[in-house]
Amino acid sequence: MPPRRQAPRRPAQRPAPEPPTRGPVEVSITRVGGRGDGLAEWQGHRLYVPQTLVGDRLMVKFGAHRGDGWEGVPVSLLEEGKGRTDPACTHFGSCGGCVAQHMDDATYEKWKLEALTTVLSRSGLLGDGVTLHPVARTPVGSRRRAVMNAVRRGNRVWLGFNEAHSHRLIDLTDCTVLAPPLLALVAPLRDALAPLLADGQSIDVALTLLDDGVDLVLEGLSRPDLRTLEHLTDFAASQDLARLSWRAREGQPAEPIAFRRTGLLGFGAVSVSPAPGAFLQASKQGEQALVAATLAGVGEAEMIADLFAGSGTFTFPLAAKAKVHAVEGDPTAYNSLMGGARQLGGKVTAEKRDLFRDPLTPYDLNRFQAVVFDPPRAGAQAQATEIAASTVAAVVGVSCNPVSFARDAELLIQGGYRLTDIWPVDQFLWSAHMELVGWFRR
Repeated sequence: MPPRRQAPRRPAQRPAPEPPTRGPVEVSITRVGGRGDGLAEWQGHRLYVPQTLVGDRLMVKFGAHRGDGWEGVPVSLLEEGKGRTDPACTHFGSCGGCVAQHMDDATYEKWKLEALTTVLSRSGLLGDGVTLHPVARTPVGSRRRAVMNAVRRGNRVWLGFNEAHSHRLIDLTDCTVLAPPLLALVAPLRDALAPLLADGQSIDVALTLLDDGVDLVLEGLSRPDLRTLEHLTDFAASQDLARLSWRAREGQPAEPIAFRRTGLLGFGAVSVSPAPGAFLQASKQGEQALVAATLAGVGEAEMIADLFAGSGTFTFPLAAKAKVHAVEGDPTAYNSLMGGARQLGGKVTAEKRDLFRDPLTPYDLNRFQAVVFDPPRAGAQAQATEIAASTVAAVVGVSCNPVSFARDAELLIQGGYRLTDIWPVDQFLWSAHMELVGWFRR
């Protein structure tokens, strides 16, 4: 008989390091880091202390080990620094969505801008000749898309966001960043999901506010039977949803349950119907700021390539001033692009192409006077390398991650481009996220 296979041994987990002391220690906050935590030192040990400001002096305990330091658990505040205000949301301090509601407006904007300039300065991107424009900040209650978690515990459903650095769920009752129509759905959703979930079962709930109503996708739900379909169809009608869909897991196409309206979104002069749960900018105001900076950045170009075009956020506003070739790899987003392109009678052409594996080459790019690229958080390293080797006169980079933007910008500069302008956009209020538009000239 062949020998029995032994199950592979799991590597032994290292025990968590012991903190240098168990009792509270006195520290002073010297700066606020890019993730919103105050930074302090105690006998050579770095501490990350949430909800603190420069100048705060306080007693803290050492918490969990974290990166190159330790989480600092506040015990008592001895002296308060400048710039503190009362949080706008009752969940602040436990919900992981916002990290900076304890800052007043001036302190918050200074912190956000310093976090951006720190990243860009490390790569030498803020030298002479680079104009850093004022931050475009979106208003409270403007967030039009969110993914929440729903879990049944006993006889009730909890619905909300996770705590900071944790998988524990906050049962949402308030949210100052969500658009009111999305927040208004939280309580009815709890009641609607209660008979559908087993005790301990968890699903994701994706909410998107479109121009003609709310698009709702339930992810992780078992295939609905007839009774469940009727129940959810009644819920969609009672809440006047535009569309309600489900899918078993992330990455699968969403299957319709109740499509009461088309599900439309306006980009420039065109209305498209994005796929259920499709990506779009987090707020209408943030989108407008990004589009305005992009339109100005392409100048008088008559032929423009829009790369990582999505459903057409930049494509169709650009088409008001030039011919646009839009390139997108996601099939559902590409279908939205094609639907919008058909409305413009040849001003927009669309191509389905994976720009990570198969970027446009200089041969493809050199016929354009301007290129716009708006990649996911990982950036566009392969495509930026090809753009850097092209002769395109104007390049506009849109980014939701300053770190990957800086890497891609370095590639363009090494290829002979010059960074001239940076337009910061803050549409994830009170979080560590910042978006930006950068202009490059050959």
